[in-house]
Amino acid sequence: MIPVYLDHNATTPIDEDVLAVMLPYLRERFGNPSSSHPPGRRAREAVETARAEVAGLIGAAPDEIVFTSGGTEASNTAIRGAAAAREGRRGIVTTVLEHPATDECCRLLERAGHPVRRVAARADGRVAADDVIAALDDTVALVTLIHAQNEIGTLQPVDEIARAARARGVWVHADAAQSLGKVPVDVDALGVDLLTIAGHKLYAPKGIGALYVRGGIALPPLLAGAGQEHGMRPGTENVAFIVALGAACRIAARKLDRDAVRIGALAGQLLVRLQRAVPGLALTGHPDQRLPNTLNLLFSGVSGRALLEACPHVLASTGSACHAGSEEPSAVLLALGIDRAAALGAVRLSLGRATTATDVEAAADHLAAAWRRLRAAAEAAPRLSGAPT
Repeated sequence: MIPVYLDHNATTPIDEDVLAVMLPYLRERFGNPSSSHPPGRRAREAVETARAEVAGLIGAAPDEIVFTSGGTEASNTAIRGAAAAREGRRGIVTTVLEHPATDECCRLLERAGHPVRRVAARADGRVAADDVIAALDDTVALVTLIHAQNEIGTLQPVDEIARAARARGVWVHADAAQSLGKVPVDVDALGVDLLTIAGHKLYAPKGIGALYVRGGIALPPLLAGAGQEHGMRPGTENVAFIVALGAACRIAARKLDRDAVRIGALAGQLLVRLQRAVPGLALTGHPDQRLPNTLNLLFSGVSGRALLEACPHVLASTGSACHAGSEEPSAVLLALGIDRAAALGAVRLSLGRATTATDVEAAADHLAAAWRRLRAAAEAAPRLSGAPT
């Protein structure tokens, strides 16, 4: 039996149409976009077409898109760049819900002397906009927050925070790596100055991303080199992958509404089927303000890691980190007030375009069966240990 892939928040397969568009740029269309001869000019045209396609998905102008190697580089460019560019403002405001690309970048700046304030989240997985706004003052350069939390799928009130922040002269960066292609993302509606895009989360290859930089903002580059990407990201452009990202964004714009409805319905069916089969199953995060494809579930009495190991027919994530052989619960779940034992039972199921109703039924049945086996084994263990030898 082919396993059911329910880990689309970790990465997505490359869309076949995206692959077809990018392959010529790995073969015969190999020109350098900075070259003035015809192959170079054709490569430049391809890059600029892709730039317009990425911009179109988020309601930006093409010249506000800077191509990067992925979401991590985009977020680092935004956060470190803002910290360096804002004269007289050194502070950063962020949340306890951030992806490591943001969190570790903030820690790096903190070690360099930048004050960093981390706003707590509520039990439903959202930060209160008022709590973030209360942390803003005229020493803050940037507020950086995730648009959709990658583990639990909860959407954050970016627009409300951005309105208040910009009124105080604070730049706003949103990490939209997880939300783009799943829910509408419009930079003007959100009110952000900077926004992270990761290609492999929306059916483009790994190793390509982009940063939206609102017109009028200039960020110092992370690397020294030539002046590509408006001077903010030096280095010869990865034409094939840029073309792929553009195609993925064009496809996402066309399919977004239909995909959200269909995938959201399948996720709802998966949740109901599991709730009927697994007593005590709990859904983490906000019940409504969430990505349509994401379910972070707490399976009682078992560890998520053990459950997935016992269920090879379902490919998913636990949201926990394994260090030196010991299983640690997700820091995000702990930040929501979930106790350690319950958090260890977390499994993240994230659906995608190729997920079918048959997949959902099979995944629910396999997970429920594995949970029952693990619970039965756990209940039998004390009896066996107490038996006479």
